[in-house]
Amino acid sequence: MDTVAARLIVMAQLYFYYSAMNAGKSTTLLQSAHNYREQGMDVLLYTASIDDRFGAGLIKSRIGLSEAAHVYDNDTNFIDCVGAELTDRNAALPRIACILIDEAQFLTKAQVDELAEVVDTLSIPVLCFGLRTDFQGETFPGSARLLAIADKLNELKAVCVCGRKATMTVRVDEEGNIIAAGQQVQIGGNERYESKCRQHHRELIRNAM
Repeated sequence: MDTVAARLIVMAQLYFYYSAMNAGKSTTLLQSAHNYREQGMDVLLYTASIDDRFGAGLIKSRIGLSEAAHVYDNDTNFIDCVGAELTDRNAALPRIACILIDEAQFLTKAQVDELAEVVDTLSIPVLCFGLRTDFQGETFPGSARLLAIADKLNELKAVCVCGRKATMTVRVDEEGNIIAAGQQVQIGGNERYESKCRQHHRELIRNAM
């Protein structure tokens, strides 16, 4: 076994890269995929089917990078999907060195556990990228489970209008007014969400109630 492959097996872990909106999560994911491929290794990319703003199965960053990906929904079983991918591959293809998950906040608790099992039994690192909390400051189910069981937690930094680190996200309507209540999931980008520090998030939500 070559040194790089041996190192990957030893170091296979479940990672969670989290942040508020507009911190470069998708950019970091796509850069990570590029880094693996530069070393002659292959990756599997997944994104949530619910987020089809740029078309189904497309990961796109705010700076213009994009790449096609497999889609997952609540019925996706990652153990089955990764197992099938490994079975379908032939010796001419590079080994799967990493699995990268975009919009990881939309994973179910069970799916996070499946990804952890992929790491533990197949020795393939899994990198998940997503929001930690919703517009009301509550954790998403997928994010909560990742925070609980991921081997490595990495915060990506976003910036509030005041210059402080933005750790929260607010939802706005078409006129830019803050929305304090509603369904947890509403797909949108900069036209629908803004990143704020905790203080400004608290003040804006209180004023909107």
